[in-house]
Amino acid sequence: MSIKKDAQTAHANLLEKTDPEALERINHFAFDEVQADVDLPERTKMLSTLAYLLGMQGVDEYKVMLPVALDNGVSPVEAKEVLYQAVDYLGLGRVFPFFKATNDVLRARGVEMPLPSQSITTMDNRFEKGEETRIRLFGPQMKDFAKKGTINKWLVDNCFGDYYTRKGLDDKDREMVTFCYIAAQGGCEPQLLAHAQANIKLGNDKEFLIKVIEQNVPFIGYPGSLNAATIVNKADEAVNGKN
Repeated sequence: MSIKKDAQTAHANLLEKTDPEALERINHFAFDEVQADVDLPERTKMLSTLAYLLGMQGVDEYKVMLPVALDNGVSPVEAKEVLYQAVDYLGLGRVFPFFKATNDVLRARGVEMPLPSQSITTMDNRFEKGEETRIRLFGPQMKDFAKKGTINKWLVDNCFGDYYTRKGLDDKDREMVTFCYIAAQGGCEPQLLAHAQANIKLGNDKEFLIKVIEQNVPFIGYPGSLNAATIVNKADEAVNGKN
């Protein structure tokens, strides 16, 4: 299997009879040119694209690309983890339709659900584990972050305790998909900058994040992509200093 072949076929099935001219350019740019120019593992490309499509509310394209992702390195567990984590960054109102889309695709492929549990926290220790995780990712200054307000507390126990502690994706994967959610939804530049910095500190460096942005230009468009690239450059300067 390959992203190029699978995605081109999926889009051709939808567009070749009605929009052949658009299909020619869409398939060439997104799945010939971009896939050839962006040097990332196929699994990484597909995880980032699923997260981008969640962030931009592209549920119809998500239905097309999820099977491509599952055929090119993304497991059902990993796809579900991208979905679950999106709830805290995009909100249930925007993510809920993607539950049905994901479950429909998995059922059609014969995947038995619910999938094996990936949770390692309980309702009793989620706050403690969330604070440990936030400190690990963002530094010791996050100690007592939850005391600054109610939303801060929820960020610790819900966002980090409920989701970032889960198995299925590692820290670098989770920070990468978080960057993608935020870049795709737009209007959250301070949060995008903070998570770009967190990515860089974890080893998802500037070059990596720029490639992730480039991979998703066909899905999000140029303005959002250029905006995200500007933020990545600022994050790299903040973490590593000016060249």
